[in-house]
Amino acid sequence: MRPYKEFSDGKKEIMSKIIAVTNQKGGVGKTTVCAGICGCLSAMGKSVLAVDLDPQGNLSFSLGADSTEDAYTIYNVFKGEVDLYDVIRHTESCDVACSNILLSGAELELTSMGREHILRDQLDLISADYDYVVIDTPPALSILTINAYTAANWLVIPMIPEILSLQGLSQLKETIFAVKKYFNNTLEVRGILINQYNPRLILTKEVEELANIVAEQLDTDVFETKILKSVTLAEAPAHGKTITEYAPRSKSAIEFRELTCEILGIEKPKRNEKKLGRGRPRKYPRPEDIIAMDN
Repeated sequence: MRPYKEFSDGKKEIMSKIIAVTNQKGGVGKTTVCAGICGCLSAMGKSVLAVDLDPQGNLSFSLGADSTEDAYTIYNVFKGEVDLYDVIRHTESCDVACSNILLSGAELELTSMGREHILRDQLDLISADYDYVVIDTPPALSILTINAYTAANWLVIPMIPEILSLQGLSQLKETIFAVKKYFNNTLEVRGILINQYNPRLILTKEVEELANIVAEQLDTDVFETKILKSVTLAEAPAHGKTITEYAPRSKSAIEFRELTCEILGIEKPKRNEKKLGRGRPRKYPRPEDIIAMDN
C-alpha cells in the first residue's frame, strides 16, 4: 500500500515512496543504480520520477532526457524560479527532473532559512502523481545531499569492493545520523549495495565482511543481490535507455530486477533454470558402449 499523509480534517493524500541513492564517494555507480531501479519500477507498471541532483547531469543523459541550454532544470527549482512540475521531462522509461552544471553553485547561492527542505516541499506538490521518486545524489556532502536525505523515505547506498569506498561509507554514517536527528527522523537506510562485484577476488570478500559491520552500525543490511561488472550495463546509457529496456534478458537486468524486489520487500522473481540439452551424437562410441554392444 502506498504511504499517505493525513490532514487535520481527516482527509488522506497518497504520497510517493522516495528512494535516494547515495554515497559521498564518487565512482561507485550511483547513477547506474538509479537508472536500473527506475527501469525496473517502470517495468512493474509503477509511475516513476527520477530526480537528478548531480550537477554533471549523468542520470538525465542515461535516461534519454539530457537537458538543453534553454530548458528549466532542478537548479531553477532550488532558486525558487519555477516549480518542480516545470522541469519534468517525459521519457520512454519514466519522468525525469533534469540537472545541469549550474547546480554546482547551489551551495553558495542557497543561504535562506529552510534551504534543507526545498526538495521535500516541492515533492509534496506532486506526491499524488507518482508511485516512486528515485533521487541521484552528487558525490559530495552538500546542501543538495542534505535535501535528498530530508525528502527521502529510504536510502540505498552503493559501494564498490575497494577499501576507499568502504572509508566513504563510514564517513557517510555521521551525515545520516545528523539528518535523522534534525530534519527527517523517519529516514531509513534500506541497505548497502555492493556494485561492480567480482566474487573471485580475495579483496572483494574482505570488503564485504567489513561492509556488514558498517551496515550493522547503520541498523541495516548488505543487500543479498550484488551487481556484477558488465559491458552491457555500461552500454545502456549511450542509448538513453535503462538496462531493462536495452537488454531485458541480460544478467544485469535480472540482477536489477532482484535488487528492486529486495528494496521493495517483495518476493524476487524466480530465475529460469537452463535445461540441459542432449548434445550432438558422439563421433566415436565410449568403451563402455562397445562392451554393452558386444554383450
